[in-house]
Amino acid sequence: MIIDSHCHLKHGDVAGTEYSAEEIVRVMDAAGIDRSVVFAMQTTTRRSIEMARDAVAQFPDRLIPYVYALPSYDRPVIEELREALEEGFRGIKMHVGECRIREHISDPVFELAEELDVPVLMDLGGDLGTAQRLAAQFPQTKLIIAHLGQYKCTVEPLIGQFIEVAEAHPNVWLDASGVVMTYLIAEAVKRIGAERVLFGVDGPYPRPHEATGARYAIRQIEMLEISAEDKAMVLGGSVARLLG
Repeated sequence: MIIDSHCHLKHGDVAGTEYSAEEIVRVMDAAGIDRSVVFAMQTTTRRSIEMARDAVAQFPDRLIPYVYALPSYDRPVIEELREALEEGFRGIKMHVGECRIREHISDPVFELAEELDVPVLMDLGGDLGTAQRLAAQFPQTKLIIAHLGQYKCTVEPLIGQFIEVAEAHPNVWLDASGVVMTYLIAEAVKRIGAERVLFGVDGPYPRPHEATGARYAIRQIEMLEISAEDKAMVLGGSVARLLG
């Protein structure tokens, strides 16, 4: 089974591109992806819940919902997060691009994630210090570091340092979406085990060519110099274990 652990209903690009559940599942079918974790960003927490809830209602056997944690000026969002997670959402997404990940923002979310035993998928944008602090300060919270630390990073030592964070903290997983130095995915598998490396497309990217991005992401894992068992674990087994 192939499980995409990083798929957008609303993307983080300049246009805030939205994708329908039908588009996502069409790409999944074309690429051979069985299930996908979906979430919306560049929107409010409340709207992210609505979008994911509607998508999963259409395809309950294919899509797995995460809720987006974004501070609000007019009310706390912790209770909205709690309600979504208690109704069946399986994780939380946070993104440094829309709010600087500081203690007063991240820590209440990590405390909630620990209480409800759900992972936090965090795009840190290369912020190594925050990754180190959160991994150490919240050892019972499951932290997924997106993109091995930084989206499309070409600075090998930085990615190496994020792998070191995962080596030092068993509560850290590494998301392999948006990685251009593919060989570092294999390095992560060798150093922390395939059980803590998660396949992701960061898509769905249905246009202009249906499923090309998703197929390429799968091919990246298939070409790694790791065992067939480790490839299968990265492509689906690891996130299946993480989410139970």
